[in-house]
Amino acid sequence: MSRAAARESAEFDIVATAAAAAAAMDELLSDATAAVRALVAVDGKLSSAALDREQRACHGLAWLATYVEAVRQLSAYAERMQAAGRFGETEALLVEIGLGEYLAQIAGGIAMSQGEIVRLRDLGLDAHHPALAAAAVGTLIAHGNTAANRARLTQLMQAAHGAATFGDTGLDDTYEQMRTEMRRFADAEVMPFAHHWHLKNAYIPLELVAKMAELGVFGLTIPEEYGGLGLGKESMCMVSEELSRAYIGVGSLGTRSEIAAELILGGGTEQQKQAWLPRIASGEVLPTAVFTEPNTGSDLASLRTRAVRDGDVYKVTGNKTWITHPVRADLMTLLVRTNPAEPGYRGLSMLLAEKPRGTDAEPFPAEGMTGGEIEVLGYRGMKEYEIGFDAFEVPASNLLGGVEGQGFKQLMQTFESARIQTAARAIGVAQSALELGLRYAEERVQFGRPLIAFPRVADKLAMMAVEVMIARQITYFAAREKDEGKRCDLEAGMAKLLAARVAWAAADNALQIHGGNGFALEYPVSRVLCDARILNIFEGAAEIQAQVIARRLLDGGN
Repeated sequence: MSRAAARESAEFDIVATAAAAAAAMDELLSDATAAVRALVAVDGKLSSAALDREQRACHGLAWLATYVEAVRQLSAYAERMQAAGRFGETEALLVEIGLGEYLAQIAGGIAMSQGEIVRLRDLGLDAHHPALAAAAVGTLIAHGNTAANRARLTQLMQAAHGAATFGDTGLDDTYEQMRTEMRRFADAEVMPFAHHWHLKNAYIPLELVAKMAELGVFGLTIPEEYGGLGLGKESMCMVSEELSRAYIGVGSLGTRSEIAAELILGGGTEQQKQAWLPRIASGEVLPTAVFTEPNTGSDLASLRTRAVRDGDVYKVTGNKTWITHPVRADLMTLLVRTNPAEPGYRGLSMLLAEKPRGTDAEPFPAEGMTGGEIEVLGYRGMKEYEIGFDAFEVPASNLLGGVEGQGFKQLMQTFESARIQTAARAIGVAQSALELGLRYAEERVQFGRPLIAFPRVADKLAMMAVEVMIARQITYFAAREKDEGKRCDLEAGMAKLLAARVAWAAADNALQIHGGNGFALEYPVSRVLCDARILNIFEGAAEIQAQVIARRLLDGGN
């Protein structure tokens, strides 16, 4: 029996206690949802004005629900690992510390951002809600996130230095073997060069993109009948993690292929699927998503870029912004307004717009298309652009699905996968920060001791490992739901919301461990900090994400 198992059997059964705590938190969330619904419902229906007025309570509810989902998934993870005989000391400590900390935050206050703490009273609940008095909750708060547990976890992390992850991820052996191969590739082909690419604002070399294509990165979840590998979304999560751990730009190359493939699979004609999916899967075609416009952001209902049918073509006129990797892309999934008479979302359509690859010297060698680079702090390697269209022509046969007015609906079908993949990228960034912080803490000596010997440094590393595991489990759960054909926009949103915050916290703490050196451009942790910051903004800013989660909860899951 391991030290952890002996300790648990003497004190409490972590698996049973976790399950009981999760049940108590379900009751708490149910009461919180009812209380907030009472604030924002008028005659039994949600009021948009009330939702805006009570935004703090609504967003706080979203964060509470995300924490409760994290507790559920940690509990489910512990049960699965124990049943499989894979619940060792490291796994037990990760679960104990994670449950203890998240339950304590639920009771005392959840940070929606650095300066916004939501407490139960903000949700219309008593601070001494009966669910918090459950024995399991009290046990985990008292005995979970303790100094002794954090110190022991840090020791185990040091002993496992160089392992692919800290703690069993819970994936099957096939996916873990894939992780090992992907990590070898990332360590050899990406990590030694990532910081140079970042500092020079250089493109990721096309030679590397070709190698990624050979590994199947762009066709992971595309069905085999269309030239892909036909794997589940968990494979996408694992690959995105490992590539983003080396460099988020490389990990994000697959995002564009994922979005394009989802759009075509979900809304394309059979002819469009046959024409595009095999070439996306092989890496022959590099796609880019062209949705966002200046002054619209997440408000896609205000989108103004026009596509006018003129014989066998659409002529596109308008402006787009924050377009990632458009210069070297061959295919744009282009959201346009085809019917100006239809207000809001109803007049939108999606075009599969082909374009020639450009260069830095001539970024857009296509008639009717111009653009300028947006210089950014991080998330480099693909480059961001503003793009202008002036009667840019797209064949009418490239209207996704062949029917106008379906663009918004088609786009919504991609959000689940896109947010799951973004959560996975965030986990990779957090893992990178953890490894950089751990290595520096072991090597840097101050006052005659390595930094890791100081408890507050060790505590930071322990909590990074714990939160990476929490984010990983909630993200994998969303991926499994997607693979099973279940609606998972709520779970995907929660995964993205939490993982983005975990990445930022990990990067910030890793830089703090580096001290002044972390602020120097020569140290990779400075890049990781910049890369982590964007994760709370794209694919739905944290505030928008919280609003979407809250509406789902308050609308009875509809």
